[in-house]
Amino acid sequence: MTIPVSRRSLLALGAGLGASAMFGDSVLAKAPKLGTQSPYFHRMKVGDAEVTVVSDGPLPLGPPKGTFIGASDDEIKKMLTDNFLSPDNIVLEQNSPIVNTGDKLILFDTGMGTSQLFGPTTGRQQKSMMEAGIKPEDIDAVVFSHAHVDHIGGVVDASGKVLFPNAQYYIAQNDFDYWTDEGKMGSPLKDFIVHARKNLLPIRDRLVFYKDGEAFLPGVQALGAPGHTVGHTMFMVTSGNKSFAFLGDLTHHQILLMEKPRMEFSYDTDPKQAAESRVKMLDMLATNKIPVMSYHYPWPGYGHVVKTGEGFHYLPAPMEMLL
Repeated sequence: MTIPVSRRSLLALGAGLGASAMFGDSVLAKAPKLGTQSPYFHRMKVGDAEVTVVSDGPLPLGPPKGTFIGASDDEIKKMLTDNFLSPDNIVLEQNSPIVNTGDKLILFDTGMGTSQLFGPTTGRQQKSMMEAGIKPEDIDAVVFSHAHVDHIGGVVDASGKVLFPNAQYYIAQNDFDYWTDEGKMGSPLKDFIVHARKNLLPIRDRLVFYKDGEAFLPGVQALGAPGHTVGHTMFMVTSGNKSFAFLGDLTHHQILLMEKPRMEFSYDTDPKQAAESRVKMLDMLATNKIPVMSYHYPWPGYGHVVKTGEGFHYLPAPMEMLL
């Protein structure tokens, strides 16, 4: 006699017998949690150049109060929570592009290095480069947007050994002079001065000072954007008929300092000048539809800027996984 079997009766049978009776004990086996993440680099093409973005790791700033100035606590909290971001801890990324022009390998900024000023999650750049298959000794040029600790900190290791032994180094002279000034050691800037001196003085004889507007490397033009520091600079990187702007620290946050670009940031040397530079440069980038890469935006920090009613909006570009 044939007994008709329905899906419902099978489910009832399974419930009665238990899953192990139907499928064996393997259904109860649990895969171990791996606890690892993907490598911290991303590669893309810009014109004829190959650009590899490497990370120095997340940089937590803590609560926004006192760091982002010019809006009420409630307003800042709403801006963050409306974008599903924590209102209690601002976490920045540290994205350094390495541009391979075919003739030169150019690294922009070097991360925190050995400094633990912002906790243990920074200082990863050398590991990220290794994951990307790029050797420090193959870097031909290191370009600094400015001399803050999280941008010049990875030039030397804990013993003082220079990590990019074959590179020429580039920075604005007024920024170098300001942040290596021994006379500021007794000021609140002491930790920044100590780290700048530790990393920049060993390469003093290999430093080249670029000027605003100068094309100082093939396909790399300096664009002065002062305020965050006295010599803060962003860069237009061009290959073939394509360009992108490496913003450095023109704007630290993809929401707060974009929607309200005249908000002040407590780490700026001259907050009002920084805001003027921010509005001017973001307006130029949005008008000309130039792609941007920001050092501190969510990984890997590449996208576009568009104008909004009172400020700007950042549109991250999709990560293209095929070169």
